Amino acid sequence: MRSSLINLSFLAVAASASYVLEDDYSSDTFADQFTFFTDADPTNGYVNYLSYDQATAASLYKIDNGAVYMGVDSTNVATGRGRDSIRISTKKVYNHGLVILDLAHMPAGACGTWPAFWMLGPNWPVNGEIDIIEGVNSQSANAMTLHTNAGCSITSTGAFSGSLSTANCDVNAANQPANAGCSIASQDNSNYGNGFNANGGGVYATEWTSEAISIWFFPRGSIPSDISSGNPDPSNWGLPQGQFTGGCDIDEHVKDQQLVFDVTFCGDWAGAVWSTDATCSPKASTCQSYVQNNPSAFQDTYWLINSLKVYSDNGAASTQTATATATSVTASQTATSTGPSFSTIFVTAPSSTVPPTETLATTAITSNTIFTFTNTFTPLPTEAPSSFVTATASSITPSVPTPTAASSSGPWSSWGGGWQGGNWGGNGGRFGPPA
Repeated sequence: MRSSLINLSFLAVAASASYVLEDDYSSDTFADQFTFFTDADPTNGYVNYLSYDQATAASLYKIDNGAVYMGVDSTNVATGRGRDSIRISTKKVYNHGLVILDLAHMPAGACGTWPAFWMLGPNWPVNGEIDIIEGVNSQSANAMTLHTNAGCSITSTGAFSGSLSTANCDVNAANQPANAGCSIASQDNSNYGNGFNANGGGVYATEWTSEAISIWFFPRGSIPSDISSGNPDPSNWGLPQGQFTGGCDIDEHVKDQQLVFDVTFCGDWAGAVWSTDATCSPKASTCQSYVQNNPSAFQDTYWLINSLKVYSDNGAASTQTATATATSVTASQTATSTGPSFSTIFVTAPSSTVPPTETLATTAITSNTIFTFTNTFTPLPTEAPSSFVTATASSITPSVPTPTAASSSGPWSSWGGGWQGGNWGGNGGRFGPPA
């Protein structure tokens, strides 16, 4: 038997997620929402991470005119495990969302330092690591990196302004330095270290969806008004500096991420490249020797955080156009129905995108039931969220054609989003207990 199937689909045009505030890491509760890491550095750095009590007693953690200050010891010759510093991670984990960090100051690229603002999942590298801000020694522009296990790579699509340094996100990828991950290097000297601080800082925004992880940077004088107003809309921001997408199932490789700030010294990256850094290597024979004996070099090695906010996708689209399309399908297989059943399917479509009164009808065959869709669109106020399509099952006599080739491309075919959660050497070694 042959049958025709009319497929009603809604194509989103220039659609973007609408974000609502999920968590505000305000300065008065900032420390309460983080765990201070005090174990030995997993990246083999020459560093002694302090507890909250130790850090506040040493004035390495404090609130400075409403901003969160986190620094390192710049007074004493280092002993024991290394120079005193801070590493913190959020008590909450995330899956998808928009992370917006407003920094007044970041660690300023002193020789021997390895600062980072990043995200880390459990059981590294299985659940991934996103390095949002990272660099070592005299580096003058930011490096953005995704570290995963095997099966994830990215492509240079022209959809970001940075330069692709390495494409395979697997920390054990062949033909890449160990632990390099997929890395994108920025050419913007205003987004890292001394250049960042001289310009009064700025904002980093990281959007994480099932399709991509995108990182934007905005200098202090160019922060989008939608960020400042608390209504961020990435569709207005232009090209990100980095974007991780391509041959990678993001949801499979990046899960349950904590936000992390830290400054370590030397170790698996800053120490490993010490001898090749033309600025730093003349200062001492080894990275550790320099860090240990030159405390005053680290007076500018601190974070000053104006705000950190995490937004979640509320499932709405900021702009959307509905379009009806028809597809003819030939069905050759038969199925037997056990009797009539009833179901209602809700499909969102802005009323303003269709004529004042228009009836759309379609027939779809699903498993053992044939559905007839009928919908009359009636204008609603501009802010009305949706119209509804009601599907009522019809009785079918013993033989009913089941399509052999048809699939809906409309919004009901898949649901996602919501809160589900060039640096060789990388910081994959930062895995281990994040708290």
